[in-house]
Amino acid sequence: MLSLRFYRIYETGTEIDLDRLERHLSEGHSIARARFSRVKTKSIILEARPLLLQLGPAQIPTESGHLTFLARARIYDIGTISICLHHESASEEPGTLEKLALQFADQRGLDLIFTGFLSSIQKILRPHLESIAVDPEFYEDYNLFWTAAPDPESDPVAVLMGEKADFSPSIRNEILKNSLSYSSDDFAIVSWDTAWLCDPEDPTDLVDLIEYANVQLMQLRFYDNRLSLQMERMYDHLESADQMPRFQRIRKYHLMMSQLMEVHAAITETTEKIQNLIKITEDVYYARVYAATLNVLRTSQWTESVQRKLDVIHRNYTMLSNEVNIQHSNFLEWMIIILIALEFAWAIWQTFV
Repeated sequence: MLSLRFYRIYETGTEIDLDRLERHLSEGHSIARARFSRVKTKSIILEARPLLLQLGPAQIPTESGHLTFLARARIYDIGTISICLHHESASEEPGTLEKLALQFADQRGLDLIFTGFLSSIQKILRPHLESIAVDPEFYEDYNLFWTAAPDPESDPVAVLMGEKADFSPSIRNEILKNSLSYSSDDFAIVSWDTAWLCDPEDPTDLVDLIEYANVQLMQLRFYDNRLSLQMERMYDHLESADQMPRFQRIRKYHLMMSQLMEVHAAITETTEKIQNLIKITEDVYYARVYAATLNVLRTSQWTESVQRKLDVIHRNYTMLSNEVNIQHSNFLEWMIIILIALEFAWAIWQTFV
């Protein structure tokens, strides 16, 4: 058995009420809630199970003919949409995996298919969501291959790297160091954009865990980008405020503080949801594969980047707050001075009346 899965994960930028969406789509579409099948119910905890939407088949040309892929989408409450093209073949011909992996390296030839399915999803969701805007050029892609048995004719490094070359020992070690096994007849090798799972049984749960890790990465990338844009606007506003008269500048500072706190609170809440998207409590092997995938995808670095930018925004909020307080204190001091001066003037005037 050979299975190919190609993923592209997009971001809507808004949270989605999955219960409400499920009610609206249940009559006219084939939908379900994603669930784990091979582990105990309490071993893996999802805060909100994503909505599974079947999209239909797609014919993709290959060197030896056309392959039929089934397309489906997972919709997450945090605002992420994951599209998967899935093909299964009973062929066990040695070397088939490497051949197909090289042909579809970097998801070559799949752009129009993914774009078409993304457009279909937006048409389906638009009547039920107040606003949905997805940038088709901003996505996270991932390839996942499953074989029921090892393929001695397929070089795992070539499969994972998407190219055939005389790889150096250091490169081989770097790629294969994230190889994990539960028993003597299975393994999981994960890399930056590709994973190869070998298991006599369909490793559906592991496949889903790797997808969830990529969903977390996509969310972190999206909010890191959003924070970068927010910081650029913040510095532009600070520069323009410096050119304003004092009272206009204070009003501008108040507006900026309100905007900064709104962004800080919203993204802090969202990043907490990202971190708590899934929890693995009992299954050690699944936890190791999930952790290895997060590590290879460098989600910790994206998390740190998001946190650094949140800290910068908070520091600027504090700076603006201090500036506003100083200006307010100065205003009060001048008011007191003016009132004292008026009182003296009134007293002097009274002596001459």
